[in-house]
Amino acid sequence: MKKFPFDEMIKTLKTFLKDDIPVVTRISKSEEGSPFLVLISTLLSLRTKDETTDKAMDRLIKRAQTPGDILDLPTEELEKIIYPVGFYRNKAKILKNVSRIILERYGGKVPDSLDELLTIKGVGRKTANLVVTEAYGKPGICVDTHVHRISNRLGIVSTKNPHKTEEELRKVLPQKYWIIYNTLLVAFGRRTCQPVSPQCSHCPISHVCKQIGVIRHR
Repeated sequence: MKKFPFDEMIKTLKTFLKDDIPVVTRISKSEEGSPFLVLISTLLSLRTKDETTDKAMDRLIKRAQTPGDILDLPTEELEKIIYPVGFYRNKAKILKNVSRIILERYGGKVPDSLDELLTIKGVGRKTANLVVTEAYGKPGICVDTHVHRISNRLGIVSTKNPHKTEEELRKVLPQKYWIIYNTLLVAFGRRTCQPVSPQCSHCPISHVCKQIGVIRHR
């Protein structure tokens, strides 16, 4: 079986998406960036458009940058700050709970281990992988809906869920691309490779795509 041309794909997408940076990556590279803020921005980004998360994080950073800061904020005020991110009331509770655990269990320092992060209630595999890769620069493959969909559409993997996609990508994706893979595919999925009617006529990697599952495209 012919190997997928990852080198070509990554190089092409880097050029194509050079001005499109997901909010979690932006936070990790900012002056205020910290593992805690990467964790918080990832939790807020779940089921929320990037531009909404971006504005919410800009407001939140002005009021809170540590677990202690989050706990000091009244819940109602925290809800107002992060609104209108999806499920903002529930996410406010999650931020409080996660902050409390990080303070009580880890002395305020976010763990850099995937397994350790997954023990924190409210932190799922996608979130844990993003923290490990974006905040600590450790190898990890974060698989969200974009990564799962596009990896299958390209024909790189043939899987039914994000967890299995992560397992299969760890077997075939060169480790040097593990960290950047999510960053590129999230931006690519928002701009070009949408779930329904992707913009195949404007796609820079259409020549390596098997278009699996694509019923119609633009």
